Amino acid sequence: MEEIQVLEAVEKYIRGEMTQEEKAFFEELRKTNPEVDQLVVEQTMFYNQLGNFSDWKNYKSALHDVHNHLLENGEIKVEAPKAVVRELWKKYKRVMAVAATIAGVTTFLIASSVSIYTRKKNLEEIQQLRRDFSREVTSKTNDVRKEVDAKIKEGKAPKNIPVRSGGTGFLIDGKGYLVTNAHVVKNANSVIIVNNKGQEFRASIVHINAESDLAILKIKDEDYKPFGPLPYAIRKTGAELGEELFTLGYPRNEIVYSEGYMSAKTGYKNDSITCQIGVPANPGNSGGPVFNKNGEVIGIINTRQTEAEGVVFAVTSKNIFRVLDEIKKDDSSAKNIRLPLTSSLKNLERTQQIKKIEDCVFMVKSY
Repeated sequence: MEEIQVLEAVEKYIRGEMTQEEKAFFEELRKTNPEVDQLVVEQTMFYNQLGNFSDWKNYKSALHDVHNHLLENGEIKVEAPKAVVRELWKKYKRVMAVAATIAGVTTFLIASSVSIYTRKKNLEEIQQLRRDFSREVTSKTNDVRKEVDAKIKEGKAPKNIPVRSGGTGFLIDGKGYLVTNAHVVKNANSVIIVNNKGQEFRASIVHINAESDLAILKIKDEDYKPFGPLPYAIRKTGAELGEELFTLGYPRNEIVYSEGYMSAKTGYKNDSITCQIGVPANPGNSGGPVFNKNGEVIGIINTRQTEAEGVVFAVTSKNIFRVLDEIKKDDSSAKNIRLPLTSSLKNLERTQQIKKIEDCVFMVKSY
């Protein structure tokens, strides 16, 4: 709305000349537009001042009437000069009234013009302040964004130290406990894990069991947000021969899906700790989970037989329970680890299963 139209609407609103629909619309405009609301307040105050001036004039006129009444009744006497003034007042009061009216109207118009100019000036100042504030917010936002981007690019890995070994790990407790292969983190001075979104987290080695080639890690990073219940379960018993299996891991810098089947219930040279699976795998898959069709972990990939293509071995999942029992004997804090025993992935399509699992599978880097 133009400035003059706004002022006309404000005055119409104050005088109560609006219809119910116009009044409702204008009051809604006041709530959403602070400038219009400010104009209403200022104009109301201005009218109140005019009202006070009118009351003062009426009071003064009443005093004159009382004074004249007392004079006519002879209750008071005034000196001659004052009587002359009274006579002059009687003679020219109509002219003076007209002059006072003209002066009042002139004063009102001047005051209104000044008020309009002042409000227009205030609106310009408010708009300028808004522009300045917007620029300041944009500047600060850009500074924060640059700082965050710099921290992200900087990363959490040790500087100028190459990766010693890498593999895959997966959560066994949403509080930040993971399982990977012992050979992936063996002799590591620091361990960094990376999720499927590229976020890095610092982790520490809680326990290593060389016999079963399993290691328990704990994420110790303020940027890590604990998970709720994990979607998959860790199974205490193995899979059946020919049972459909699939894996998720990091043979490269993005998560990779593979599928296959259970080839043998024992591993290399009839090793009972491991089993043989018909799933393609590469060194980066070491420590990755092996799932059955119900989303239950039945093993952890640990080696690949180089003499035969597609022959992969995995540590059976029951060894996770054994390693955890060992930890609890020496570390009281490990008693808080709660392995997931129920899968919420049963009867879901494979793509849906993967979407729920992939956030829980990490790339593991040892330095």
